[in-house]
Amino acid sequence: MLDKLQALKDRFEEVGQLLIQPDSMSDMSKYTKLTKEYKDLEKVVKAYDEYKLILQNIDSSKEILEKEKDPDFREMAKAELEDLRERKEELEEHLKQLLIPKDPNDSKDCILEIRGGTGGDEAAIFAGDLFRMYQRFCEMQGWKLTVLDLTFGSAGGYKEIIATVSGEDVYGKLKYESGVHRVQRVPATESQGRVHTSAASVAVLPEMDEVEVHLDMNDIRKDTYCSSGPGGQSVNTTYSAVRLTHNPTGLVVTCQDEKSQIKNFEKALKVLRSRLYEIELAKHNESVGAQRKSMVGSGDRSDKIRTYNYPQSRVTDHRINKTVYNLPEVMDGHIEEFISALRLAENLEKMQNSGLEE
Repeated sequence: MLDKLQALKDRFEEVGQLLIQPDSMSDMSKYTKLTKEYKDLEKVVKAYDEYKLILQNIDSSKEILEKEKDPDFREMAKAELEDLRERKEELEEHLKQLLIPKDPNDSKDCILEIRGGTGGDEAAIFAGDLFRMYQRFCEMQGWKLTVLDLTFGSAGGYKEIIATVSGEDVYGKLKYESGVHRVQRVPATESQGRVHTSAASVAVLPEMDEVEVHLDMNDIRKDTYCSSGPGGQSVNTTYSAVRLTHNPTGLVVTCQDEKSQIKNFEKALKVLRSRLYEIELAKHNESVGAQRKSMVGSGDRSDKIRTYNYPQSRVTDHRINKTVYNLPEVMDGHIEEFISALRLAENLEKMQNSGLEE
């Protein structure tokens, strides 16, 4: 671990020198990346410097105990040594956490897509319930959620709803929500009072910019049409809604959130970039082999990840076998407990894979 920490400190000093070079300061993209790397490394280096100082003080206290004859001095050295050892253990755990490989996308904004799955009208209603759950969670986090496109279900809810979420550490938290969410309850459309099982799929994609995912505009067909739903006088009168078709993959993205066709076009491009990134990431995950994929953070939208059982007020996350009996609170956006547990499980998995957990 000390070798890794020293290597990071060397890189920290190197980045500090690069930041003051004229070519870095003239290239805003390069300067921004270096500044972010410097800030990330600074946290590690500060903890590492304190750790080295603690080790030196432990050696000094041991030396005093070996040479000092005065009982009062010896007692003081023993007490100090005990405190230093406690702090050493705390710092070692902290440093292990800091050394866990970071997902570079964690700090990005994201695209949130929810679709009703098996279960017909009830699946669409449940997709609406999930969307409201994420709306409440975003409000608690101080994030901004903006709907890009939606298709209403015939009995309520949504067949599909797509939104952007922006704020701090958005993808780093919401990425654990990707997958199939299953609900067990008596649907509003059920006359016999029988419990049905329905499902909705959630996809959380990091929002990618032009530099990270290159799009050839010659590969994209753009269609415009009139917006539908709420929106005032511009609805059904101006061709502001945009549909983009990516010819090589067949991906189709629509956006009618804005009254401006240009703004809808820009938002649709963001979604398209994110979906293309997801395809490339899936190919990469397959190429590195199943043994290196994270069970917790794989984000596969086909995996059944969570069950919401209304009769028992039970919510179970199948990835970490965690069950709580406060379903109304969960559906009101209180999902932080699951996200924290999933993040902890993923970090432990990463520590084991990187050899930090011994």
